[in-house]
Amino acid sequence: MDESTVDGNTSIYDIGDLYDVIYHGRGKDYRAESAVVAEHIRSRFPGAATLLDVGCGTGGHLAHLVDEFSHVEGVDLTEGMVAVARRTLPAIPVQLGDMRSLRLGRRFDGIVSLFSAVGNLVGQDELDATLATFAAHLEPGGVVVIEPWWFPENFTPDHVGGHVVTLDGRTVARVSHTVRDSAAASRMDVHYVVAEPGKGVWHFSDTHVMALFSPEQYESAFAKAGLSIEHVSGEYAGNGLFIGVKPGSE
Repeated sequence: MDESTVDGNTSIYDIGDLYDVIYHGRGKDYRAESAVVAEHIRSRFPGAATLLDVGCGTGGHLAHLVDEFSHVEGVDLTEGMVAVARRTLPAIPVQLGDMRSLRLGRRFDGIVSLFSAVGNLVGQDELDATLATFAAHLEPGGVVVIEPWWFPENFTPDHVGGHVVTLDGRTVARVSHTVRDSAAASRMDVHYVVAEPGKGVWHFSDTHVMALFSPEQYESAFAKAGLSIEHVSGEYAGNGLFIGVKPGSE
């Protein structure tokens, strides 16, 4: 994609290759994060062998989770992310799907949703629907692991962030400004300037509105889905992880 193909509706999620440049260039440690998640799943379900990554993006975690489980699959809502995941991980099934209404017709020992993908949901009803969907795709005794976005009490409004990365000949400058959009959501306005040989310099911007679910809202959604819930922190960056287990018999 170059400046001639970028319009006002472009999102970073439409340009999976650029997304990878930014986060790999910033040193996001997908391998270490995947190891922590896998250990939490195995500690609660030692025989776990199958895993579904919902909101898998370009497959950054899938690339390492495949070393932890005998069978993994990915689902994402955006074509730009799925296209990159399929190209870079051809042996892993990845498909388009909505976490609120996913119906795969099969179950998994573990389901993960990382990198705060659940922050893209709107309101308690969508969070409830998502956890119900996860529970429906879990084997008895199976484990759900969710990485939340910020909570209302620890969100920092008026935050400004910025990075410049260079990877594989492409340089990307990313600057963001995040404010409270409402009592229940944050809004992050992001601008990207991209420079690469043969294409020159081009720019686009997008906006991400993310739900500020409280811990109590997560607890409610897990409970309604019939899952236990535990919040663990300290070994995983950001807001830690919510972990739930489906009862061992139905």
